[in-house]
Amino acid sequence: MRNPRRIACSAVLVLAVSALSACGGGGTATDINNAAATDKLNVYAWDGEVPESVVEAFEKETGVDVTIDTFDSNETMISKLAAGASGYDIVQPSQYAVQQLVGQNLIQELNHGKIDGLNNLGEKWRNTDFDPDNRHSIPWVWGTTGIGYNDQCVKQAPSSWKALWDPQYKGKMYMLDNMLAAYIAALQINGYAASSTDQAEINKATESLVEQKPLLAGYNATNYTDLLDTGQACIAQAWSGTTMAKVLDSNPNVHYVLPEEGGTLWTDTFAVAKGAPNILNAYKWLSFTLRPEIAAMGSNDGDLATPNEAALPLVRPELRNNGAVYQSAEAIADADFVLDPGKAMPYFQQGWTKVKAS
Repeated sequence: MRNPRRIACSAVLVLAVSALSACGGGGTATDINNAAATDKLNVYAWDGEVPESVVEAFEKETGVDVTIDTFDSNETMISKLAAGASGYDIVQPSQYAVQQLVGQNLIQELNHGKIDGLNNLGEKWRNTDFDPDNRHSIPWVWGTTGIGYNDQCVKQAPSSWKALWDPQYKGKMYMLDNMLAAYIAALQINGYAASSTDQAEINKATESLVEQKPLLAGYNATNYTDLLDTGQACIAQAWSGTTMAKVLDSNPNVHYVLPEEGGTLWTDTFAVAKGAPNILNAYKWLSFTLRPEIAAMGSNDGDLATPNEAALPLVRPELRNNGAVYQSAEAIADADFVLDPGKAMPYFQQGWTKVKAS
């Protein structure tokens, strides 16, 4: 599944949050020793990312009644928490949204002494740029931004973003219709980090996107997987996850790879909301979902990759071997997390306007 929700930040919200970030960090770790026991847990999560099997297993073991509300964008989730009195205990921000929530003091610093299983996370998912030492969040699922292609018209497997600038695919090539996604490729082919906030580097990436545009069939973030499946598209910038994985399962001619420049990683995490009314159960949830068998259940039943390294032997082999779900540790070693652009957002906006108008 990889869709625009992951990195299509609302410019107004991002800028407002960035300004707030300068005022202080996230909430301090709550003393849960004196918290009252309850029998409820309220979770605010991405639609489809917390399988019913995981919820039912937690309820059966703990006797806690779980209510899950879903959202369709990080911006929707942040706005609801910012409005106050949400009643949520666990929220599920993507990596850049963790930064924003910390800046707005909307999630709590975690008490690691009350959480079991943190060591089950793979090295890539500990002490990340967006949340050093996992102080505020615990990764639950992850994915990548890379290249999808159909080998019926792409005879040599692409190894670089440069393939998306190759004239031989003119009119049969798509980029994601998503500003920050497009800049991932344009920054990395110029040797820059996908998370760059340097104005000169962003301007150079803008030039690359303007040069590329005449070669494209278009920008597409909705049905590019269908176009790859039918051969209407030869090659496309793509998000990993459920949608891409299904095409790979059904069509042996379609493939998904990460470029040698690194591509990017996204991850959706669990965090404890500020003022969580059922905080004891929130911590039970965090420890429960860090168990290898539960993390594997989330992956197997949700068709998404788990960052829980101890869970990997329990994940279905066909899922583990699907490149649109799992990439090896070696493949993602150089992949960047897409971070909150902060004050650099206007550079991207101005450049994107220029690209779209060219």
